[in-house]
Amino acid sequence: MVKEYKTVLNEAAAEIEEKKSRFIATVKPIKTEDEAIEFINKLKANYWDATHNVYAYYIGGNNIIQRFSDDGEPSGTAGMPVLEVIKRTGLQDVAVVVTRYFGGTLLGAAGLIRAYSKSAAAGIDAAYIARRELCREINIIVEYTGFGKVQNMLIAGGYIIKNIIYEQDVELSVYIPVDIKEEFIDKLTELTNARAIVDLKGELFITVDQNGKIIL
Repeated sequence: MVKEYKTVLNEAAAEIEEKKSRFIATVKPIKTEDEAIEFINKLKANYWDATHNVYAYYIGGNNIIQRFSDDGEPSGTAGMPVLEVIKRTGLQDVAVVVTRYFGGTLLGAAGLIRAYSKSAAAGIDAAYIARRELCREINIIVEYTGFGKVQNMLIAGGYIIKNIIYEQDVELSVYIPVDIKEEFIDKLTELTNARAIVDLKGELFITVDQNGKIIL
């Protein structure tokens, strides 16, 4: 099972111009092929008067799905270059539609490949690349006397603190990478002399943006 991958954070668009042809790349994070198709159809409707609406999408997981379309451009000059940008950037669960308004000058095969690749890359940059990491949620109940040590351990280790509740004792909800669960519990047990109560919750993917900010 994939435990970490990269995708885009938002839906966004970017435009470039090559020899008077306009290339508009619209990028969106997706989860399913149905979402990708709905997104592509929406862009085709929005840009109904465009010369071409080229697309590519890549969905990861246990069953990888990757599709592309040249939408009338010479074979191999449009959809495949867009897909290659997605794969080269290491992204998954993303769809890219590059809309072209022809400017009157033929670009040739090499020129088309460059233009579609450049446009796709600009769209991905506009959508911001984010990291998705599989984590386990853990609830920790600790006495106030041991709270400072636990909090320092969490901060020093870069663990994600979802929230802290101050009642009779202190209850923390923490996200940790799934691979270090046993190591984390052992460290916590040693630190608190086995006085902390640990409750394992479910697993989920969290999103970390380019600045390290957590987006659930």
